[in-house]
Amino acid sequence: MTTQGALRDDLLDPELNHDPWPFFARLREEDPVHYSPAHRAWIVTRYDDVVEALGHPALSSDRVRPLLDALTPENRAKAGGVMAQMAEWMVVTDPPAHTRLRRLATNAFHPRKVVAMEGRIRELVDGYLDSFIASGEQDLIAAFTFPLPATLISELIGAPSEDADRFKDWSNDLALVAFGAGGEGRDDRHALAERSIAEMFEYFGVLIEKARREPGEDMISDLIAGDGTEENLTDDEIRSMCALMLFAGHETTTTTITSAVKLLIDHPDQLELVRADPKLSGKAVEESLRVEGAIKILHRWVIEDFELRGKTIRKGDRVLVSPAAANRDPEKFPDPDRFLITRSPNAHVAFGKGVHACIGAMLARIEMRVAIARIVERLPGLRYAEGAAEPTWVPSLAARALTELRIEHDATL
Repeated sequence: MTTQGALRDDLLDPELNHDPWPFFARLREEDPVHYSPAHRAWIVTRYDDVVEALGHPALSSDRVRPLLDALTPENRAKAGGVMAQMAEWMVVTDPPAHTRLRRLATNAFHPRKVVAMEGRIRELVDGYLDSFIASGEQDLIAAFTFPLPATLISELIGAPSEDADRFKDWSNDLALVAFGAGGEGRDDRHALAERSIAEMFEYFGVLIEKARREPGEDMISDLIAGDGTEENLTDDEIRSMCALMLFAGHETTTTTITSAVKLLIDHPDQLELVRADPKLSGKAVEESLRVEGAIKILHRWVIEDFELRGKTIRKGDRVLVSPAAANRDPEKFPDPDRFLITRSPNAHVAFGKGVHACIGAMLARIEMRVAIARIVERLPGLRYAEGAAEPTWVPSLAARALTELRIEHDATL
């Protein structure tokens, strides 16, 4: 690989946001533990290093509180409220606090309960596909990949399904902060997110009281019940858990289903493999997660000095760990930029690794697998809509998400 040309390492640069893969490839080869002046952080890109970093005790997930403490009074007035709320999320805590929260949340995601949801997922998928076909709508995100997980997460939490649109708006606002917005959403992102968190907490408070009066088969009831020990989550912790599940269970699933469809359209030979054998939809999902997973960057805060590939990383530094770059490391995945659904093994890290691996990964995989299988089966002639602009990506430091996906097909009801 050539080393000519200055290295632009701002991941919010429109060109890098659209196509980060040559940049990640250059870093893996030339500077796999790279200090970025643009982000004032280290970027880690090789697979083995990413796996090590995600389990390293010197790298803390409790990364919001240090940023909150470092805010100027002016910035604290603008961003402090939303950051203080997000600092309580399970994904940005370390053991032992994280261990306790995850243990008390695990019952809501017991494999038996998740597997039992597949039938309902199939009903929702077919219902939204019926509406998509009948309406003549072209944007798959607006008509299918956004409302599907929104409805599922509302039912999982124990909220009325008609409130799913509110979840979508809240999730969009939270993404501006959680994923590091670029573009037009950057300036007022904290105000939007703080408003949404306040609305969510009030909303979830009502649901918590209802679940106490009338326990059901929903996540809030499970969180209230706890794990059978005498220890339970507080109401504020339940609210925070619901906010996290709403955001993580909705935003990333929308993204991964959409990206999987795009990849299959871009690779008609792989699309035909799934069409010929729907059982391959699971493998198509795993390869989509590897090639275009929802998360480009995971933030970590350094709490003690350590070395990685001869670089000394100091306490107080930030590290941007890149599962996206790791998932295309040629040392781990032969021909890594090729989308090949029969790839085996496929040990991608799209759901993270270690104690912070995604707690909802099993549910997300079932939802994606069912959605992809039914899309391929029910939308013959799947293709980009005539005259549609080239798909564009949401300006974001951490996320990899399409803004829309306009498609056509030959399906009839």
